[in-house]
Amino acid sequence: MSFRSCRPLVGLVKPTMRPGSFEELVRIVPRDIEFLPLHQHVEKGSEDEFKGAIDAYWKAAELLSQQEVSLIHLAGTPPFMMLGPEEERKLAGRWKQEFNTQISIAPELDASALRALGVQNLIGVTYSEFQNSLSETYMREAGFNVLAMEPIKSSFEGASEISSSLVYAHIRKNMLRRPRADGIYIQGNAWRVLNIIDKIEFDFGVPVVHANCALSWRMQKIFGIRRPKDGFGQLIRQLP
Repeated sequence: MSFRSCRPLVGLVKPTMRPGSFEELVRIVPRDIEFLPLHQHVEKGSEDEFKGAIDAYWKAAELLSQQEVSLIHLAGTPPFMMLGPEEERKLAGRWKQEFNTQISIAPELDASALRALGVQNLIGVTYSEFQNSLSETYMREAGFNVLAMEPIKSSFEGASEISSSLVYAHIRKNMLRRPRADGIYIQGNAWRVLNIIDKIEFDFGVPVVHANCALSWRMQKIFGIRRPKDGFGQLIRQLP
């Protein structure tokens, strides 16, 4: 049995039980869109754990497809970055056919948002050495010139305790060193950084891509909704 909705319904698969990111997403998404979120239980953020996560994503996606959602979004970049852009694209195609549902995957979405904003030379910020290496490799394979990808070192479980002011200072340091950068990628959803996106764009004159903003942008494009929103960067203010 599936529960029907007259509004677009998004099945959202989150990789961890970490609070905060879903609440932020709801703040910036049009009220026309509803969510059916499922959370996995990634705890350590290790390579082995992420490798084993794809099967759990599949099971969650299967369950969501049975609820007749309009879109399944697979959040959490590391498991899919490990596949690389080409294998990620193939996986999305297979699952779309298997579940007869539109599939969106986090790394591909982030790259698409950067392209929509005209970014070619980017700097990125992450919160672990492992995720940093994954992000740099993925973005290079996706066709970007990565001028810098540097982590703010943290334990996986402690990433949500990194303050937005520290993230801003880290980005500022890298932007001053690399003035050629024409875009900034804030990887992952563990930290609460929505409040600094406008400030970064104003100070440095380049766009910022963050996971929740990218998802709001994509859902509006898919569902034919246009609700620009101020305060969270160019992507959802301009909806390119």
